[in-house]
Amino acid sequence: MFKLVQTLFSRELILLGLRDLCAHKLRSLLTALGMIFGVGAVICMLSIGAGTSAEELANIQRLGSNNIILRSVEPARSQPAPEAQRQVHKYGLKREDVARLRALEHVDDVVLLREVADQVRHVSHRVDSSVLGVTSNFFDVVRVPLARGRVLVDLDEQTHEKVCVVGAGVAAGLFPNGDPLGRTISVINRATGPVPYKVVGVLTKVETAGAPAKGRGGRNVNLDTYIPLSTADRRYGDLKYQNASGAREIKEVQFSDIYLSIDRQENVLPVSKMVARVMEHGHRQQDYTIAVPLELLQQAEHTKRRWQIVLGNIAGVSLLVGGIGIMNIMLACVTERTREIGIRRALGAKRYHITAQFLAQTLLLSVCGGLVGILLGVGISLAVNYIASDFRTNVPLWGVLLCFGVSVAIGLAFGLYPACAAARLDPIRALNAGAQST
Repeated sequence: MFKLVQTLFSRELILLGLRDLCAHKLRSLLTALGMIFGVGAVICMLSIGAGTSAEELANIQRLGSNNIILRSVEPARSQPAPEAQRQVHKYGLKREDVARLRALEHVDDVVLLREVADQVRHVSHRVDSSVLGVTSNFFDVVRVPLARGRVLVDLDEQTHEKVCVVGAGVAAGLFPNGDPLGRTISVINRATGPVPYKVVGVLTKVETAGAPAKGRGGRNVNLDTYIPLSTADRRYGDLKYQNASGAREIKEVQFSDIYLSIDRQENVLPVSKMVARVMEHGHRQQDYTIAVPLELLQQAEHTKRRWQIVLGNIAGVSLLVGGIGIMNIMLACVTERTREIGIRRALGAKRYHITAQFLAQTLLLSVCGGLVGILLGVGISLAVNYIASDFRTNVPLWGVLLCFGVSVAIGLAFGLYPACAAARLDPIRALNAGAQST
């Protein structure tokens, strides 16, 4: 075995293999195509899967793996619509819930949010935006990237300032040709009418392939507008007026969302179970949801690994087809060169010399096919990024190395049988067979 490996990687044998391949250029190219397209397909599928999974994981991580998120959800109503319109519909998270949640062990901080409006305006430009009153610690607990300006601070809360931080989509919609910092926008609430707010900060655009509305806990942060919660309390209160099916509805939601920041990651899942038990009290109906980003992150990572295996196996079939092509052409090559094999054996060549000669050819075919396939796969992945601007691919280095290693291994594995068959030929019969064929 040692002599075989030593002979296989000798300079003379590699040059001989290259001359043999160059002597039949078209045949060598057609043989390598299976390996080229196989490696290219594997890399493309892995890069597409990795790109999609990476964005999903990044969006979950922005929520904070140490956070627990509670959200108000409007329950289904069975009463007739006219009766529902004459009363205030109360549901969702309450102040009593906040008091009980703050008392839980391992809870470091609590962030409160309330949605107060759904549209903002500047001069003639209007944007449908979720206007949220938030506590100043929102930007510390929730990882919202800031592009420029500043976030809301405690002083804004204490003085009930009419300032806001807008998402990238809101900034682009209201100020398509200018900088929104320091400018004034109007928040449109159906009860109070337009109220002016000064823009003090702009968030970085959050890229989310396919479904931007799922970017941050089911909300598109690019279209969010944040104001101090104390300002929202004083200006709007807990009531929200909406028009549904031509009728006006009044809803009372004390808090749209509550974010709990847990002291350590290992305490997140146990605390989430305690939160579920605490929230069962005081709610006759399921008018809230509980989301744990850590659980979502673990599930997403598990799904990512599973899809990588599935996609790799599917695309790996192409590599097997390429390996079969190499075996087929090498068997034909052995038959074609029977006389040459007989002459080499008659002149003193050992079996491992013949084996190494044919293995060198399969090795060169698989290496060249693997390298060209890598270039093809990476090129297609980059082209997808360029053509589809809202779609991201991510070429994993481990995937490139794995594809190259597998292509070489398959080439050697499928080339071993023809090489051994050539080495087992009897020299006299090989010479006679070669003479008869000529």
